[in-house]
Amino acid sequence: MFPARRPERRRSALAVGAVVTVSALLAACSGTSGSSSSSKDAINYALPANFTPNWILPIGTAAHLNTNNSSIAHSLWEPLVAFDGSTGKIAWNKKASLATAADFAADRKSVKITLGDRHWSDGKPITSRDVEFWFNVIKTNKKDWASYSVGKAPDDWTSFKTNDDRHFTLTFDKAYNPQWMLANQLDLITPLPQHVWDKTSASGKVSDADRTEAGAKKVWTYLNTAAKDIAHYASNPLWKTVSGPYNLKSYSTAGKVVLTENKKYDGGEKAGIPTVNLLPFTTTDAEKNALRSEKVDYGYIDATDLDQESTFTDQGYSVKPWTGWAITYLPYNFNNPKMGAVFKQLYARQAIQRSIDQVSMAKVIFNGTAVPGYGPVPQAQASGYLSPVQKNNPYPFSTSAAKKLLTSHGWKQQGGAMVCEEPGSADTQCGDGVEQGTKFEMQVLSQSGSTVTDNMMSTLQSSLAKTGIKLSIKTAPVNSVLSQTPQCTEDQDICKWQLSFFGTAGSWYFPAFPSGDSLFQTGGGSNFGNYSNKEVDDLISGSNTSDSTDAMQDYSESLAKELPVVWLPEPDYQISVIKNGLGGFTQDSLGNFHPAQWKWGK
Repeated sequence: MFPARRPERRRSALAVGAVVTVSALLAACSGTSGSSSSSKDAINYALPANFTPNWILPIGTAAHLNTNNSSIAHSLWEPLVAFDGSTGKIAWNKKASLATAADFAADRKSVKITLGDRHWSDGKPITSRDVEFWFNVIKTNKKDWASYSVGKAPDDWTSFKTNDDRHFTLTFDKAYNPQWMLANQLDLITPLPQHVWDKTSASGKVSDADRTEAGAKKVWTYLNTAAKDIAHYASNPLWKTVSGPYNLKSYSTAGKVVLTENKKYDGGEKAGIPTVNLLPFTTTDAEKNALRSEKVDYGYIDATDLDQESTFTDQGYSVKPWTGWAITYLPYNFNNPKMGAVFKQLYARQAIQRSIDQVSMAKVIFNGTAVPGYGPVPQAQASGYLSPVQKNNPYPFSTSAAKKLLTSHGWKQQGGAMVCEEPGSADTQCGDGVEQGTKFEMQVLSQSGSTVTDNMMSTLQSSLAKTGIKLSIKTAPVNSVLSQTPQCTEDQDICKWQLSFFGTAGSWYFPAFPSGDSLFQTGGGSNFGNYSNKEVDDLISGSNTSDSTDAMQDYSESLAKELPVVWLPEPDYQISVIKNGLGGFTQDSLGNFHPAQWKWGK
């Protein structure tokens, strides 16, 4: 993703990028702060291995779903509603929001938003027109917006009415749960500088182009084209008008980003440290070496390195697990021309799921820093959304039971892999579309750069082999995984992928309500595998309108049984290693980082 929360928050790879030495990496990442504690005016933050930032526009697209992109963008352009875990609980952080109030109508069919008395960095006021600009561009180009799911934002907003410069009203298509609307829909809005961005080309003049469909399409193309030009982010005037606590100083194609304090910022979260260096790494080993050399103030180690904790604490660091509100999984490509028909058989998905020993994986591979995940609701934290069925695991590990599922449906093991010998749709046959002679062989494209992920994939490969399922593994950087495993149709060349993995630190970070509209609803913006089930669609829609947790529990139970993806252990977001003296913040369980909150102690 990205991988991000949802599209913008997701983390997620293809051909492995070149591995550089630590010295070369640090030379490439040299900037305003050469060592971790040399200056209290700067901080060096280690980005996750192979999660290179690659998108500055605060509007996510499918190929740019990674958490870093969202966190960086929100440091430059504050969201309308910052609903996150940065304050120690998942709630509306008004200090980091452009809106100060959201007043829902008694019938729950509209909301009136009040904007704070805020200004862009060029001194112009932030007004309702800047929100309308975002609304018009998104509504016209919604199918290209990664956060889009049919029936959800912006479809559920039937009208935008400007009341005055600091007040506007959104009308809904029906009554909604106000908390869901606030946390999962209104938080998607990022007011944009209409007086700078509302044009159709770099040389064009600012106008009201967004107010016509043709104009809004051209504006979208213009902004996205500019966002693809990473090498010129720092020099492009487009990106210099910001509302957040930071300005962009530099943004290299290799992934290093330097943020500097926005001295014109008039919001509630002023930059605690003037210069923020965001450092990229190709592997966790390279990042750990940088920690040992004290070139990083805020970094991480693998779960397998916890037995070396004293190595870092002796150097003046604290080791703090960062737990995420997330799920981890392998998407199936149900439209893959070779294996799609097999993946569509529930018994086949059950056989795969029963071949995975999540309890042992969480204990051994993740060194106890992960919990088994059996469905679409996060299980690392207690919540009223989790159904008893998901909690208790409807498909316990058993390779013998998994093998029986296949042999009882017309498969026979030959040469190490199951082969379909009885095609057809009867209960004892392979199922619709599965041809005679089909081998149960599948390939996963997995993100590179993590020993933990490599170990997990090897464990999956070995366990599946005991069932008679052959798994081959390819690896690549996370951005490549996301771009090469998109939604697709069977006749497209890009649809050759079968399984993908972008979840070293969790595949999907949710907003406050762990709704599945982006992931599992038909046509969802991040429904990479093209999963579609009318009953599930209805359950998701019901969870967004009902005030009761029963709706979410019904959804949890359904997908725990239905297996739209391969469920995997949910790891901590990361095992953070933080220089003593750095504080002022809580690690956000939604997977975002918030540079403005970081502060050096006196």
